[in-house]
Amino acid sequence: METLQTVVLALVQGVTEFLPISSSAHLILVPRVFGWQDQGLAFDVAVHVGSLTAVLSYFFRDLRAMIGAWCADVATGTATPDSRLAWAVIVATLPIVVIGLLVNSYTDYLRDPIVIAAATGFFALVLWWADGYARTDYDEYGLSWRQVWIIGFAQVLALIPGTSRSGITITAGLALGLSRRAAARFSFLLAIPTILAAGSLQTYELITDQAPTPWGTVLLGVVLSGVAAYTCIHWFLKLVERVGMLPFVIYRIALAVVLLLLYL
Repeated sequence: METLQTVVLALVQGVTEFLPISSSAHLILVPRVFGWQDQGLAFDVAVHVGSLTAVLSYFFRDLRAMIGAWCADVATGTATPDSRLAWAVIVATLPIVVIGLLVNSYTDYLRDPIVIAAATGFFALVLWWADGYARTDYDEYGLSWRQVWIIGFAQVLALIPGTSRSGITITAGLALGLSRRAAARFSFLLAIPTILAAGSLQTYELITDQAPTPWGTVLLGVVLSGVAAYTCIHWFLKLVERVGMLPFVIYRIALAVVLLLLYL
């Protein structure tokens, strides 16, 4: 990879990982638009590490409280809102981990521009519809186990490029009545074990691959994607209640139309 390609794709990954616009779709499409070769497995691992570092850093205090409360709950059976939220993240992650492992070898068949365009446009409309259910007084600590499972199975749809992992989990949270900020926060917390699982699988594939690892590209990808992702999380959570989901819906629909015009 050339430096320009590394910089552009790392920033694209960092910005789109936590916005409801599909990072995988952009990482598939941007190289095609510029005529770049596939960025390779090492770069994919790097940007996942960057995104994971960003979300761990941003939610460090929340995670420390959740992990401490969860450990106390396991040891003594004393449940608290933080321990319950930790359990909710664990439970909601199970569907995508299990189903993702089962269908991982088949998802390459979905990396088609028409599939991406269809998923981008369709799930934009679903997000728009779900945004109408958002409340201002219902946060992620009040989720029932039924709602947790619904969000978890909704996340499985993110295996379709163009759907957006954050987009579909935020959509599910909004449809269940979470506030926009709460839906986004729970989606970002869900990203931690999900990115960790995906990154671990890619890291294993990288270790077993015989190709040399371009460590300079990897380090640059980690840093740039991490900084971009952290900035994106910060501003998205500050602005989401004010701007709502409509700007992202409009962007996704416009992107879907452009893709269809280009590839049809």
